[in-house]
Amino acid sequence: MPGQTKPRVAVIGLGSMGFGMATSLLRAGFEVTGCDVAEDSIARFVQGGGKGAKTPKEAADGADIVVSVVVNAAQTETILFGEHGVAGTLPKGSVFVSSATMDPDVARRLAVKLEATGRHYLDAPISGGAQRAAQGELTILASGSAAAFAKARPALDAMAAKLYELGDAAGQGAAFKMINQLLAGVHIAAASEAIAFAAKQGLDIRKVYEVITASAGNSWMFENRMPHVLDGDYTPRSAVEIFVKDLGIIQDMARNAKFPVPVSAAALQMFLMTAAAGMGRDDDASVARMYARVTGTKLPGEKN
Repeated sequence: MPGQTKPRVAVIGLGSMGFGMATSLLRAGFEVTGCDVAEDSIARFVQGGGKGAKTPKEAADGADIVVSVVVNAAQTETILFGEHGVAGTLPKGSVFVSSATMDPDVARRLAVKLEATGRHYLDAPISGGAQRAAQGELTILASGSAAAFAKARPALDAMAAKLYELGDAAGQGAAFKMINQLLAGVHIAAASEAIAFAAKQGLDIRKVYEVITASAGNSWMFENRMPHVLDGDYTPRSAVEIFVKDLGIIQDMARNAKFPVPVSAAALQMFLMTAAAGMGRDDDASVARMYARVTGTKLPGEKN
């Protein structure tokens, strides 16, 4: 409606994804308060026109929508119900949008606990990377009540190019995201194995990249991650430890369902080996470096 005030939004977690989401909301004309454990991230957001808060509780005070963009379920629960959590100050009828990747059972438990207090919970994991987050072009895999969707929709529309409404209760969005993460982790591990094996064969890996990205063996992850290997640049866009966590969740889910997932189990071991070799906080394409170091294969930027 003309003259209608946009909802007030708090974004908790101003990392590579959260910062882009928060700036997309600002660009769309929302009043946005950002919160992060890193003070320099808050200062950067304020410099860009946003407001800053030192705690989630402070950020959520008076907010219509809280968007939580943290790493895992434990952090999400702390943001909700911890000492400085949002549940106590978030107005009744407001919505908490959870974007962390987590076990669907945990998403359901958090939703039940928050909704019992008169607030809404939207299970809304994200996909697309930091660049698409900054452009407001994420894919959001969401599930929750009709009321939660209605309350969150203005912010979702500002952050996403594709919004999938996947069910009327929390947990469905999380489950869809875990299927995505299974594939993403397997594809990164396979791409890393292939590029390192190509280098071991003495092939020009830049030419390998050119050929594979124009051939049936290509994947989105091969095309997106292998340039990091070609450039010898393992600055973390998405860290190895993310897939240690996510593929670990897949194993837990599969064990509970008595469903075999041998390919993702093998990929998890590749990420675990990479993390054990000291590269856990590096870019997830570092799996290629792990292969190279084990086999004495030369990759760009590596000493062996």
